[in-house]
Order: sequence, then C-alpha cells, then structure tokens
Amino acid sequence: MKLRFIILLFPFLVLSQNELLDEIDSDTLDNSFTTAAFKGLKIVNFESTKLVAKKELTFIVSHRFGSIENGFDSFFGLDDAVTRLNFVFGISDGLNIGISRSSYQKIYESSIKYRLLRQRPHGSPVTIVGFNAILVNTALDRNNLPKLEFKHRLGYTAQVIISRKVNSLFSLEIVPTFFHDNYVQQKHQDNSQFALGIGSRYKLGKRWSLNMDYGWHLNRANDSPFKNPLSIGIDFETGGHVFQMHFTNAQAMNTNGFLGQATGDWTDGNIYFGFNLSRRF
Repeated sequence: MKLRFIILLFPFLVLSQNELLDEIDSDTLDNSFTTAAFKGLKIVNFESTKLVAKKELTFIVSHRFGSIENGFDSFFGLDDAVTRLNFVFGISDGLNIGISRSSYQKIYESSIKYRLLRQRPHGSPVTIVGFNAILVNTALDRNNLPKLEFKHRLGYTAQVIISRKVNSLFSLEIVPTFFHDNYVQQKHQDNSQFALGIGSRYKLGKRWSLNMDYGWHLNRANDSPFKNPLSIGIDFETGGHVFQMHFTNAQAMNTNGFLGQATGDWTDGNIYFGFNLSRRF
C-alpha cells in the first residue's frame, strides 16, 4: 500500500522539485525584493544598480585596448592598451566604497555607492542607487600648464542610477549624471557637464547576457571633437567571477573620461575592444 502511494505521489514530488529549482535559477526574488537586474557592477561603462554584499571585497581588472582601426600597425590596439584596477568593499549590503587607479591619464579615484530604493514585486517598480566619486588626474604636466595647481587635477561625479528588471530576461536602466572637471581641454566647454545614460541587459542563457549602454551629453561645446559613448558587450558569469567583453568608442573608463572625452567613432571603425574581470573575496 505504501509503495503504491509513493508511486502515485512521485510525479507530484518531481514537479514540485523542478518548480523549486526553477525558482532558484530564476534569481528574481530574494526576501520579496527583485534581484539580479544586472550581474556586473557595471553594464559596460556605466555603473549598474548592483552592489557588493556586506563585508565582501570585489577586485575588478578593466582592460581597454587601443583603437582597432589601425589594424596590424598597432596589432588591433594591443600596443595602446590602458588598464584600470578597482577595489570595491561592502560596508553594508546597501553601501559600498571603492578606490581605483587607471593608466589612462594616471587617474586615481575614490567612490561611494549606496542604495536608496529597491524594486519589489508588490512595491517599488524600480531600484534607485546613488553614486559619487572624486578623481585626481596626475598626468597633467606643469611644464605644459605653468599655472597648474592641485585643484585643477580634481574632478567630481554624481549619479542617480535607476533600474527596472522588466522580466527574467530583460533589464533597463537610466542614469542622470552630473560631472565636473576643474580643468577641461576645450576652450568653450563648461567645467560642469550633464549627461543622461541609458543601459540594458538581455539574458541569453543561464550565465550569458548581452549588455549595452549609451551616454547622451547634454551641454557639450559646439566645437568639441568628443563623441557620445556607445558600448556593446557580453557578460559571462562563473562562480565568483563575472567576465565582461565589450566594444566601445571610449577608451577612458572613469565616468568623467568616457562621458567627456570619448574620441572614437563607430561609423569609421574607430572603436576599442576591452574587458572587465571581477573576483569576489
């Protein structure tokens, strides 16, 4: 009798188990909050609404090769590569601090990232995160700029990052951005600049996604040679690693750099290949 009963229940037990596994794999709900809108701390160039967990340290190595348009002359950008090393620590689940160094303009940056609101199925429709950073451009040369003072090396960033996980496959993000450089290269460019970032993630498989972001500069000088940054990439997640590969028309990896100084042009092949590799400790 017991055997017969177990045989009758077996299909329901298997179905229940599959439903539980599907729920775990969906990575959508965590204590009634919507999670995993983005798996990387960045979409490509722009910060995402993901934060490092409490007492965890994430180390990110970002590498951006030179422009591929020169072909074998620069080995498709390999000869002109730049690197950024970034450490991010979780003070709490909703508060991160970071410090980085980029070989592009020898920039040092410290940052703070904090969650203001979290998406819930029966509550807030979006997640909102704030991001603030201060950077020091140590590449500015006093020989070329005789009146250079330390304050001219400084730059600031303030962002409100708003994301929505539309469904299990698709997430969207908008990023109103203010950034200020005490020294700008262009004569007619305001030191205080504004931009609107737009980004998305589309899940291609259990561990793969297609990412895109674009920065619309709102007060660029009319005679500026710089472009709006457009970036497309692939995320691959495995264990404690998130590996991001991408193409972009901005070689700089700090916010002030890729929004204010992108020189590439997708229409003529002047783009850069790069990757971000993160490791969680």
